[in-house]
Amino acid sequence: MSHSNPSGLSQAPVVIGFDPGRDKCGVAVVQVQSQLQVLHREVIASSAALPKLQTLWQRFRAEKVILGNQTTAQTWKQQLESIIPPHQIILVDERHSSQEARQRYWDFYPPQGWERLLPKGLRVPANAYDDLVALILVERYCRGASEG
Repeated sequence: MSHSNPSGLSQAPVVIGFDPGRDKCGVAVVQVQSQLQVLHREVIASSAALPKLQTLWQRFRAEKVILGNQTTAQTWKQQLESIIPPHQIILVDERHSSQEARQRYWDFYPPQGWERLLPKGLRVPANAYDDLVALILVERYCRGASEG
């Protein structure tokens, strides 16, 4: 007798990375499997963050929200708890994640023209990259980075 998944498919879990800021927030929705698959990334206004997260949570049937453990983390965690069960909000170490995201920006948006000649550290990203910080938080969670 076979004990298979009723849907016939094994659905890899989905998590949402969230990098909150005073003015804008980064969001990354990621399917966690052997290779992380990014389903959605965006930078949104902080004032729109909670309704947007609630929509993404429901749309993708996410299992967890991964949040950086910075100074405003507790305030944001309390706000998130109004829409997401507290045990599904995970804090991870976010030290140096912005610097890492700034470097990774160029992997997603390769420089054009003369900017290609500049070292990565001297290039200035044209767009906000908070969504890449959110993605890095998910990667750290998946690697078992220190939880707080």
